[in-house]
Amino acid sequence: MSEIFDEIAVCRQCAPRFAATKTAHSPRPVPWFDPRAKVLIAGQAPGMKVHKAGRPFADPSGDRLRSWLGLAEDQFYDRSTIAIVPMAFCFPGYDAKGADLPPPPICAQLWHTRVMAALSAIRITILVGGYAQKHHLGVKTGVTETVAGWRAHGPRVYPLPHPSWRNTAWLKKNPWFEADLLPALRSDLAKVLADD
Repeated sequence: MSEIFDEIAVCRQCAPRFAATKTAHSPRPVPWFDPRAKVLIAGQAPGMKVHKAGRPFADPSGDRLRSWLGLAEDQFYDRSTIAIVPMAFCFPGYDAKGADLPPPPICAQLWHTRVMAALSAIRITILVGGYAQKHHLGVKTGVTETVAGWRAHGPRVYPLPHPSWRNTAWLKKNPWFEADLLPALRSDLAKVLADD
């Protein structure tokens, strides 16, 4: 596991791709996993704040996600318990309009099979956003439909919308998410974390 972690940490596969973006940044992979982890958080890709911090979800989206999960920062960042494996380990950059670019598929192609094989202790998977849901569940549905069908996947898998503050309107339109899904997720997550 330490070998693949170290390989990802020094990966520069996308250097030319990132240099051509509006941000013209260099790769900075943010691997965050350990073979002992019981919880997998599978997301999209780091944003600029995470790129600068070198720690996943070190931004307002992370604050909201931790609130959704009912986890304190120290619990969330305990790699021996929680693995955070996005579809791309680096910030992909912004497009000409300033929006986040999608995660480059090459990242998942290079790393995901090996990382997932090494994470054999995972007991609950949290799929944050459409890219992770399509990859891990093989669904063709949009985020709203996938998340609304969460009972078909629980208690081992929970699809969530992205915790971006841009999704505040989505949360207001879908009150069942906070009323029904989050309490079930918190309960199942607490059981997994309490079980040694």
